[in-house]
Amino acid sequence: MSSRGQPVFNVYPVGNYSFGTKAPKLEKDSNVNERLSRLKANYEKEGMRRSAEAILLVQEHNHPHVLLFQLGQSFFRLPGGRLRPGEDEVEGLRRKLSNRLAPTNAALQVVWDVGEVLSVFYRPNFDTMFYPYVPPHITRPKECRKLFVVQLPERCVFAVPKNMKLVAVPVFELYDNIPRYGPIISSLPAVLSRLRLNLQFVLPPPPPQQQQQQQQHNGYGQQQQQEQHFPP
Repeated sequence: MSSRGQPVFNVYPVGNYSFGTKAPKLEKDSNVNERLSRLKANYEKEGMRRSAEAILLVQEHNHPHVLLFQLGQSFFRLPGGRLRPGEDEVEGLRRKLSNRLAPTNAALQVVWDVGEVLSVFYRPNFDTMFYPYVPPHITRPKECRKLFVVQLPERCVFAVPKNMKLVAVPVFELYDNIPRYGPIISSLPAVLSRLRLNLQFVLPPPPPQQQQQQQQHNGYGQQQQQEQHFPP
């Protein structure tokens, strides 16, 4: 279902989700220079780096929030990462999400419903600059990074590596906040505007007296109560 070209996207309360921890996922590089050196070495062997990242949305206080990894005090990034040579983008993103966020318990595995690409950014050179286009003088960009919107289930369990934090950042804080979040993450409010976000709410159970009246007169008070709130 859509509204005049706006796809409808359900966003559930952050309280619907459980957050645990698992073994740390250590970074391959200790600083930016090492990361760029590895990028250059891989480019010479494999060509342009392909990356896929996920936009995961929850809602709190009637406002959409984006789930971001936080490393240290000031570094934020979207879940996802580099794809293997020849790997399908959607399958590669699912692999990355499971590796970083899925519990080790197979019974709690998350089904990642990967949707459409909302934006594409290019790294023209071996530096930290990204653009939502390929500059005209660049014939061989060094990286292509695609941002996919991912529909979270109504409830699930996340397992976050112990050396990272998973934080829910309100969309209004991201907007035009390049100094803190960088050009890609700070662009999310604009790209999300093409979706019609359907914020889901948790209704409190009725007062005991009202609940008793419902049971007496309607005969379905217990069922209605179960539909109105989630178990802890």
